[in-house]
Amino acid sequence: MRRWRDTLTGYAFLGPSLVGVVGFLVAPVLVVIAISLHRWDLISPARWVGADNYRSILTDAAFGRSLLVTAAFALIVVPTQIVLGLGTALLLHQRLPGSVVFRTIFAVPWITAPLALGVVWKWVFDPSDGALNAVIGHRIEWLTSPTLALPAVAAVSVWMRVGYVALFYLAGLAGIPPQYHEAARIDGAGTWQTLRRVTLPLLRPTTFFVLTTSVITTVQTFDVVYAMTRGGPAGRTDVVASLIYKEAFTSFRMGRAAAMSVVLFALLVTVTLAQQQYFRRRTTYEIG
Repeated sequence: MRRWRDTLTGYAFLGPSLVGVVGFLVAPVLVVIAISLHRWDLISPARWVGADNYRSILTDAAFGRSLLVTAAFALIVVPTQIVLGLGTALLLHQRLPGSVVFRTIFAVPWITAPLALGVVWKWVFDPSDGALNAVIGHRIEWLTSPTLALPAVAAVSVWMRVGYVALFYLAGLAGIPPQYHEAARIDGAGTWQTLRRVTLPLLRPTTFFVLTTSVITTVQTFDVVYAMTRGGPAGRTDVVASLIYKEAFTSFRMGRAAAMSVVLFALLVTVTLAQQQYFRRRTTYEIG
């Protein structure tokens, strides 16, 4: 009897959180799946079309191109921000003078509204009056060049999230007992060997978390792309989130937009499970 009472008490305490999870996570996913099976323009009554929206988007060249653009964007952003974030964390972990101030500075872009930062960076990259071209002394069409537009937006995205990655790596570094590094030094390991053989393996739980959240966040990027390029030029920065926005609120094809969202959700779940499978046997969560 006592065991049942304790179980019910536990669920009672979890109740408010479960309501939030169901109301703000599970229910919206179910609603989007339901919309994806209908044809709806926000005005006329929704009409059941079954899997027609999925067949439509899977044969749509624009959707296929947006998936490739999103993949290229993620391949630029995610590895770069993880490497730079780890390097920043290693420097800040040395507790050099002013490191506390730099921790705050690095966190500012992460907590600032992405849309506002996108507007600022659009001015920085402006070919006529932009600060970057003024410093370089040469006119470069950063955001209208099919070659440079995606790397420019990716660079801004990396700049925004390096602080996020660095803060988590700092927490991971703080959790490594110092005796591990001391033992490595006693055995004659150099800085690079200690980093590769001791620090990085013990940071695998942090790397798994940072990698997973970075992939999800990057693939869903919309604000910065919308503010800087609106998906142009020639669709070179038209990521999936941007295309979903256009389908839903420009073309008013809510069913197709919802179907794209479901496909994107399925891809993210697949990638996340693959990452979990990779790190599961390579990660130690208990040290000390």
